[in-house]
Amino acid sequence: MIVVVGLSHKTAPIAVRERLAVQRDALPALYEKLLADRAIGEAVVLSTCNRVEVYAAPSRGGSLEAASRATISALAAIGGDAVAMHLGRKEGGDAVRHLFRVASSLDSLVVGEPQILGQLKDAIEFARENKALGQTLGKAMLRAVRVGKRARSETAIGEGQVSVSSVAVDLAQEIFGDLAGRKAALVGAGEMAEAAAKLLAKAGAKIIVLNRSPARAKVLAYDVSGEPRGMADLERTLGEVDIAIASTSSPTPVITVDLVKRVRKVRRGKSLFLIDIAVPRDVEPAVNDLDGVYLYDVDDLSQIVAQSLEGRAAEAARAEAIVEEEARALEHWTLERELTPTIVGLFNRTRAVLLAELERSFAGRLKHLGAAEKEALLVMVDAATNKLLHAPVTRLKELAGDARAEGYVEALHDLFDLSAVPLSAIALEGGDGSAIDGAITLKPAGTNGKARAPAQASPAGAPSAAPLAVPSPREVAGAKDLG
Repeated sequence: MIVVVGLSHKTAPIAVRERLAVQRDALPALYEKLLADRAIGEAVVLSTCNRVEVYAAPSRGGSLEAASRATISALAAIGGDAVAMHLGRKEGGDAVRHLFRVASSLDSLVVGEPQILGQLKDAIEFARENKALGQTLGKAMLRAVRVGKRARSETAIGEGQVSVSSVAVDLAQEIFGDLAGRKAALVGAGEMAEAAAKLLAKAGAKIIVLNRSPARAKVLAYDVSGEPRGMADLERTLGEVDIAIASTSSPTPVITVDLVKRVRKVRRGKSLFLIDIAVPRDVEPAVNDLDGVYLYDVDDLSQIVAQSLEGRAAEAARAEAIVEEEARALEHWTLERELTPTIVGLFNRTRAVLLAELERSFAGRLKHLGAAEKEALLVMVDAATNKLLHAPVTRLKELAGDARAEGYVEALHDLFDLSAVPLSAIALEGGDGSAIDGAITLKPAGTNGKARAPAQASPAGAPSAAPLAVPSPREVAGAKDLG
């Protein structure tokens, strides 16, 4: 299974979150640090304006506890003690459910916002590019994307396309009432700025777009019939507008106290409203102490968000049911996959014993049998193995989600000495996440589903039993893709 370590708007104030904010150009170094620890085998870093979380899977044979400690250490090294105090962690099924809730926007600042699913997809792809994604975490992530899609298609949780950007515009409308004719500045031209620009334009505001990239500013300004400007015009622009929404990716504030003090002189007492939806913050918090300046950051949007939740409670409950259904399915697949080596080993041990006894008989009391009779006995061994192990293996699979399963597995290994059985031939098929399900079947050794070739005579005159065939998971039971 997996672990998740990190913090979000629910667990830490923005002053702490911005200390851990990881920009895209810093992600490769973080991945390198995470994977350098032997406790971590796979990792995905999800860094947004409202959360920084690391999802990890232990190295082969490693524990969830060790993976959690290693992840906490890596994040604490970035943010220091202030961050370490706020780091939360979840393991196993709890971590899976948290991941699925995040993908479904149930854990977002604005429940139902659409951006998080795209951000998760980007994080998955970036992890793949950094060779940090393997089968365990890859399966969980792909399932999470599926859960997010189901939540949006099977419920009305995203109705109205509510997002942090839309809440910021709602706040502007609460402040000014009618936005028609008002001047608004967008400081930054990223995804959230684009969403805010379209909503402001729809409300009738005149928009000025400022960005470090003149080309990007022109594109967005053109889309909303606004005016593009460079960041060098920031001070002049703040002197003209009624409201400014800041959402750059700058690691340090772009709107400082000194800048706003100069702007106030130009504005001659006219109020300035600043809405900062960036993390790290774009506006120095002390700006809010200046007369006539009103600053709101992402944590200040919670009251409007609470109001939006009232009409989404029923849809959120439906999405929670989807999360639980999918989490149980993934958990069952994971547990069955962990049982596969034991099941294969049990078949391997039983068949090996029966074949050894049969070969001794072929060399002794049964050496008078012809090739056809000996072949029939070999087929009988396969049938006997299937029938003998059908009940215990079926029961073991039924206990996949039961706490007693681990005890049963340990008992089987001890009683049948499965550790001595060569399992090198076992390959967990289905990198796509195939699961064991259905009736138990064991194909005759060496047949690959075809008629058995005639037995070959051994030096002692007895036909050698066909090479021991270790059934793959798809042969032990019908395979089913969890999708």
